[in-house]
Amino acid sequence: MPTGVALRDVREQLFGAAERVVLRDGPSGLTSRSVTAEAGVAKGVLHRHFADFDDFLAELVLNRAAWIRARADGLLASAGTGTVTGNIAAALTEVFESVAGSIVALVIFRDELRARLRPAWPTGIPLTREAATMIIDYLRAEQDLGRVTAGADIPVLAPTLIGAAHLQFADRAGERPAPDAVRAMVGGVLSGVLAA
Repeated sequence: MPTGVALRDVREQLFGAAERVVLRDGPSGLTSRSVTAEAGVAKGVLHRHFADFDDFLAELVLNRAAWIRARADGLLASAGTGTVTGNIAAALTEVFESVAGSIVALVIFRDELRARLRPAWPTGIPLTREAATMIIDYLRAEQDLGRVTAGADIPVLAPTLIGAAHLQFADRAGERPAPDAVRAMVGGVLSGVLAA
């Protein structure tokens, strides 16, 4: 990159490049060199903005956790509209078709990254906790509206939905699950707790 050319929002540019690399090449393909090459910037740009590569990855995870929390607001606002199954299926698809599924694999893959994230996530896996919280809050709102039964065990249902969705979207090389398959999975998990 020529000297003197201003980069627009370098952090977001690098985060976007990292997402594309991890979606295309998986966690093992993610290096500082692959990120800067994908972003079309000089190799030193990443290290000017982050202490080291694991610092960059930790900030990427924190950034994407905030993205999921923002999406949670949209899901919560949909309570009482559409169908519970359709709303959850759409939210899970949005989360897992994004880089979230790949970032979960990245966190599992890199010991140093997990260690850096431990203060923010002393338990659970980053991003899956945010996704589970999103589903819990939504199901409770639907429960308040009478569309989910009063006896539904929401703290069990939410991580079950997250785990099942993660399994559906985990195969990077295969085809993405069809929307009907995601809805069928959500409907199966929620069978018996949706008000008639």
